[in-house]
Amino acid sequence: MAVSTGQGDEEVMSTINITPFTDVLLVLLIIFIILAAVTKEPPLPLAHNRDKVYPSQILVIIDDKNNITIGSNVVTIQGAKDAFASLQNDTGHQFKTVIIKADPKASYGTVLQVMDAAKSQDLTQFGLANKPEGSKT
Repeated sequence: MAVSTGQGDEEVMSTINITPFTDVLLVLLIIFIILAAVTKEPPLPLAHNRDKVYPSQILVIIDDKNNITIGSNVVTIQGAKDAFASLQNDTGHQFKTVIIKADPKASYGTVLQVMDAAKSQDLTQFGLANKPEGSKT
């Protein structure tokens, strides 16, 4: 696009109109924002355990709403320490391992607080359960 300055035929000033370019960039930005909001979280990878797993009678389940089940009792995070103490007394302090099965949407902080409560009752080995390969749940 050539624009004349009006001072003669020999002086021609060329400019670039960036308005269409800016419009295209803004449309692309909006498309990427919408796609980022719509995409799903990637699935968790399947884990393959090569080490021998030793059985434990202490199983902790944490669901997606951070509800904690220790053994067969539903407890709060404040009652987790007492629940672990009760299980240790019932089993004669023979177990040192706790298996934690947490939902992928459970809070990481809740899992750490449960582990801390277990450590306070001399439960020092932890296993993190995942779904077995080929299972639907």
